[in-house]
Amino acid sequence: MGRLEGGSGLGGDWWHGVKQPRNPWSDGPEFITQCAIAPGTNYTYKVIFSTEEGTLWWHAHSEWTQSTVHGAIVILPAEGTTYPFPEPDGEHVIVLGSWFTFDVNKVVDFDLLSGAYLPKAEAYVINGQQGAFFNCSSEETIHRISVDYGKTYLLRIINAAVDSELFFAVAEHNVTVVGMDGSYLKPIATPNVAISPGQTINVLLTSNQPLGHYYMAARQYVTEPHPDISNATTAVIEYIGNYTPPSSPIFPLNLPEHSSIEAANGFLSRLRSLASEEHPVFVPQNISHSMFIVISEKEITCPNSSCSTFDGNRLSLAMNNITFLNPTTNILHAYYRNISGVYDTDFPDFPKLFYNFTGDDLPNGTVIPTIGTKYSYYVVGSGIGNFNNETDPKSYNLVDPPELNTIRVPKSGWVTIRFTADNPGVWLWHCHLIRHLTWGMKTVFIVQNDDTPETSILDPPYSMPSCEKSFVNYIQELEDSDVVQPVQMNGKLNFTSVFMLDDEKGKEGGRKRLVEADLVALAAAKVVPYLTKTLTFARDNSCQDLPLEVAFYELLP
Repeated sequence: MGRLEGGSGLGGDWWHGVKQPRNPWSDGPEFITQCAIAPGTNYTYKVIFSTEEGTLWWHAHSEWTQSTVHGAIVILPAEGTTYPFPEPDGEHVIVLGSWFTFDVNKVVDFDLLSGAYLPKAEAYVINGQQGAFFNCSSEETIHRISVDYGKTYLLRIINAAVDSELFFAVAEHNVTVVGMDGSYLKPIATPNVAISPGQTINVLLTSNQPLGHYYMAARQYVTEPHPDISNATTAVIEYIGNYTPPSSPIFPLNLPEHSSIEAANGFLSRLRSLASEEHPVFVPQNISHSMFIVISEKEITCPNSSCSTFDGNRLSLAMNNITFLNPTTNILHAYYRNISGVYDTDFPDFPKLFYNFTGDDLPNGTVIPTIGTKYSYYVVGSGIGNFNNETDPKSYNLVDPPELNTIRVPKSGWVTIRFTADNPGVWLWHCHLIRHLTWGMKTVFIVQNDDTPETSILDPPYSMPSCEKSFVNYIQELEDSDVVQPVQMNGKLNFTSVFMLDDEKGKEGGRKRLVEADLVALAAAKVVPYLTKTLTFARDNSCQDLPLEVAFYELLP
C-alpha cells in the first residue's frame, strides 16, 4: 500500500474480519498496530486467511478516511469444495456507503476542537451511486444490475456506511440469507435484511418475477423520531428480455420503515450458524474469564479551553467509564519491545457501579455495532433491558449461535458473546459507528503468547511505518518558513540539516539509501549536499538495528 507524496499521511488498512493468525503486524489500525504510512512511502501488508469463507472487506483505519477508502474481500470455497448451497448462476458485490460533499476529515478535526457534534452523512450510496431520490439524481447516478429470468444470483452485501445500520430489500423479491461476516448460516428466507456498519451478508436472489425493472434499496435504521436521512438509496435490477421497460422501477414496499425495531430485532433473532460437518462450530462451553462491559455517554474537558460549548466540555463515549485516548506510538510496538508509559492494563472487568444501564439513550441512539479483535464471536444471546445474570443465561443458544465479527448491541439492551482467546497479538476492539469510535469508544485486547512458537506472535517484518514525521513533511515546513532551524529525527540525531531515506527499489528488506529524484525537493528547500556517511541506529518502529546510508544536507542561509 502506498501514499502519494504531498499527502498528509494516513493510518493503515484494516482487513475487516480477517483473523490474521499470529500476525498483528499487518492488522492496520493507526497507533494500535502501526503508525501512519507517510507521504511518499509505502508499506506492504501480509494478509493471512484461515477459516474465513464468504465476504469480508477492507477499509482505511485513520480518521474518517474509511468513508471512501474501502473495498470487498471475496473468499471462495477451497479448491475441491463447493458452497453449502446450490451453485449460483452469478454474483454481485453490493457496497452500501456514506456520501459527504465536504472534506470530512477537516470538519471532524474542527468539530473535535470546538466541541461541536460530529458530522453526519448527507446521503447513502449503493456501489458509489446515490440512486434516484437525492439531489442531482439522474440516470448516471443509479447503479444497475442485469439478470436473466429464472436464474439465482449471490449478492455479497457490505455495509461500509460510517454511521448507520441499514435496512436492505429488493422490490417484489424475497432473498435467502446464507452467510454473514465470512461464515455460513442456516438459510433464512426473508423479505429484507438489517445490516450494521462493518457487517457483511451473503444472500441468494432468484429472478422469478415478471420481466421488468425493480429497485433494490437501503434505508437508515434509527429509533429516533426523525432519521438523519429520510430518502432511501437505490439501485435497479433489470430483467433481460423482450419487453417494454416501465416508466419507473417498482419500489420495495418490503423495505421496513426507518424506526422499525421489530424488523431489525426480528431479523437478527433468526440467525443460526450452519453448524454442519463441513462447517462446524466450536462454541466455548466452559468459561474461564468473564467481562461485563457497559457502554455509556460522558463529557470530557477540551484542552486549552478550545471548545465553544457552554461548559467547555465535549461529548465522549466510554466502556466501563473509560474513554480511549490515542497514544503517540503504536501499542503493538510498545508491547513487543516492553516499552512502558504507552498504555495501561487496568481496564475493569466489571463497572464500578451497577444501576439502570438502559435508562438513558446514547446520542442518536439505535444500536452499537462492535467490531472485535481479529476474532469471530459466537453471539449466544441478546435481549432488551438490563442483563440478568440469573435468568438470561438460561436462554443462551450454545448449539448453533451465529459466528460474527461485528456484533450488534440492541438499543437499551444487551448481547452476550463467547470466544476462545487463541490468537496472540494486539487487537483493536471498537464501535463501528465512526462517531462513537472518534469519541473514544474503543479499547485493545492484548492476547499473550503461549509456550510454543506456533502459539506466539510472528516475528515482525523488516520495517514498519515510523511514528516520526516524514521527510516530505519537513520539506513542506521548510518551504513554508524563512526560519532555518535544526531538525531532530527519531530523538537521536540533531543537526542543522535534513536527510531522506528510502528503500532500494525492488529489494525487499534491502539497505536504505538516498533517492536522487528527491534532490528537486531538496533544492526547493534551499539545501545543498554536505556529507554522506553510514550510521547504525534503530529506527523508531523497527525491531532491529539497521545499517543506514544517510545523506545530510546543509541548509543555506
